[in-house]
Amino acid sequence: MSRNDDARPRHRDLREYAPIGDGRTIALVGRRGQIDWLPVPSLDSLPVFAGILDAETGGRIELEPDEEYTVRRRYVARTNVLQTTFTTASGRARVTDALVTGVAGRLPWAELARRIEGISGRVRFRWRVQPGTRFQTAAPWIEKRDGASILRVGDISLAVVGEGHGAEHPEADGDAGPLVQGEFTTSEGSRSILVLVGTDGEPLHLPVPANVQRGIDRTIDGWRAWSREFSYDGPWQDLVQRSSLALKLLVYAPTGAIAAAATTSLPESPRGGKNWDYRFAWVRDLAYTTHALVRFGLREETHAAISWLLQTIRRNGPELHVFYSLRGEVIDGSREHDVAGWQGIGPVVTGNPAHGQLQLGVYGDLFAICRTYVEAGNILDVATGRSLAAMADRTCDLWRQPDSGMWELAELRHYTSSKMGCWQALNDAVFLVEQGAIPGSPERWRSERDRIAAWVAEHGWSDEVGSYVMYPGSGDLDTSVLLHAESGFDRGERMAATIDAISRDLGAGPLLYRYSGMDQEEHTFVASAFWRAGALACIGRFNEAVAAMDELVGYANDVGIFAEMIAEDDGAFWGNLPQALSHLAVVSAALTIRELVPARMLRDRER
Repeated sequence: MSRNDDARPRHRDLREYAPIGDGRTIALVGRRGQIDWLPVPSLDSLPVFAGILDAETGGRIELEPDEEYTVRRRYVARTNVLQTTFTTASGRARVTDALVTGVAGRLPWAELARRIEGISGRVRFRWRVQPGTRFQTAAPWIEKRDGASILRVGDISLAVVGEGHGAEHPEADGDAGPLVQGEFTTSEGSRSILVLVGTDGEPLHLPVPANVQRGIDRTIDGWRAWSREFSYDGPWQDLVQRSSLALKLLVYAPTGAIAAAATTSLPESPRGGKNWDYRFAWVRDLAYTTHALVRFGLREETHAAISWLLQTIRRNGPELHVFYSLRGEVIDGSREHDVAGWQGIGPVVTGNPAHGQLQLGVYGDLFAICRTYVEAGNILDVATGRSLAAMADRTCDLWRQPDSGMWELAELRHYTSSKMGCWQALNDAVFLVEQGAIPGSPERWRSERDRIAAWVAEHGWSDEVGSYVMYPGSGDLDTSVLLHAESGFDRGERMAATIDAISRDLGAGPLLYRYSGMDQEEHTFVASAFWRAGALACIGRFNEAVAAMDELVGYANDVGIFAEMIAEDDGAFWGNLPQALSHLAVVSAALTIRELVPARMLRDRER
């Protein structure tokens, strides 16, 4: 790999990115040591470093050897701290990247620390910090204060400090705006540090480099302490652990909300158009995440997420919304920004147009999360119980209506998986009332639940296709139906036939397109392939489930991260990343297989 002297490189593959985070925001670190994505101070802020979407004026942080090099990287074991080792003809050096946490949890400011250690020989590094225009909404400027370089972008204040990082050379008029840059050379045993600290409309703390060095070690210890609470002993342990850590990155610590992804507008297709902002909390994703966390025995995140969701629903009710902001607000609309997008594929947007849709499946997601919580031995409060009883009644009234489905489609139809989600909501509501967890009389809920099952049997199944179909009268197939093997709607012959039909018509090797026709519009959907693996276990086809997982785990990038989609021809990543739904599907499939597949079969696989 050679140093790219062009300050505006084109990004060839999203597989190169590895996320780091602090519970408030997430940075994407590339294999060249560049950071092309970092919103400050929060994940859903307009990003001050967004070169991944705006190569001209988006901003980036660079740290790279000044000669030809090779790269090896990994996360520090059981952490979200990244280590990248650069090897050149003259030496070898290791960069440790962390978004630093404090003694009592996350810091009140964003603090990116980059420790550079000389391993052997000498390696000359160049570095650059160049903030962007926050999608053309602010003009950066630079000033010097008390020997530190201060960068301003609207209300965002950034400082660059360090030790052993060479003389700083601030430029007010770089090609793409103000920047700070420098160079230094490592030697065996040397240790340098480069620190970026940022605030939004607040005073700016200038950290002492020695304290930041300790902060990196403290951050590693903090992640390892969290990982010790994680309990998973089973197949594909490394990937399950990494997926759980990726999901932990997406937990927004100030509220307990869980973001669907760390980015916006990374395209699902070279054709463009399908570029979405996923930095919000979807009820669906939060439900799946919480279900996984409960199965891992993680208590704090589970309680925080459920409490946040239930309070948010009550505050913004009575209708249940598809998603909310990370602070629990209803999102109203979206905005396009005048920047090029990744590889010139636009649009670049903030906000999400699905905010006003009716998606019936979210009722099933809501009740599933509450059932999981109660089954783990927890108690719902009185207000939540009343709210859930009202939601169950609302499900009885709504399930006959067409909706936009799980895929947030513009065409309102009677989507089969949406009806299955309503069945799940009422089935779980009956369970909760029978356990005394919520008030109400379950007779109506049972009756409507059974009507939904009869409707699906008559209208959602096609004898001609030999499968559950996407909606009545259609021959189209939909992978979201696979989720309802695990929900318990169907683990019999019809689900088995549906899995075979989906594999035949939507399959690309072990990968799957979301639903019929998507092979002409976008790439394969990561979560769908793992849903199939879990569904195979649910219907008792254990060998196929295990084989599917064994093949799918190889599609992660070099540090175990998944995006939303994978190109079937070359394995390139597409869509936002890290994607909660992808990593949730990994975790869920692994847990389901571990629970259902005979232990002897799993042991034999490892021999």
